[in-house]
Amino acid sequence: MITSFRIISYLEGISYLLILFVTMPLKYMFDSPEPNKVIGMAHGFLFLIYIVFAFLVKPEKKWNTKTLAIVLLCSIIPFGTFWMDKKYLK
Repeated sequence: MITSFRIISYLEGISYLLILFVTMPLKYMFDSPEPNKVIGMAHGFLFLIYIVFAFLVKPEKKWNTKTLAIVLLCSIIPFGTFWMDKKYLK
């Protein structure tokens, strides 16, 4: 379960960075919204899976509510999922 969560967290983090630094500039600076739609949908799916996996991993890692809140918060902070992996999953 933890290995799957690590993979999901990396993919979610990469998709978030792609949205912030690739597709949003394409959308607003070059009037090309198509990449944002595709990556945005993938990111939305990965985000939801990340949330579900965080709750599933909580009992396995014996996280308290504060730790779970930090792990969930990391999903909306750029580079947060990578830091979370290093701090809470290794």
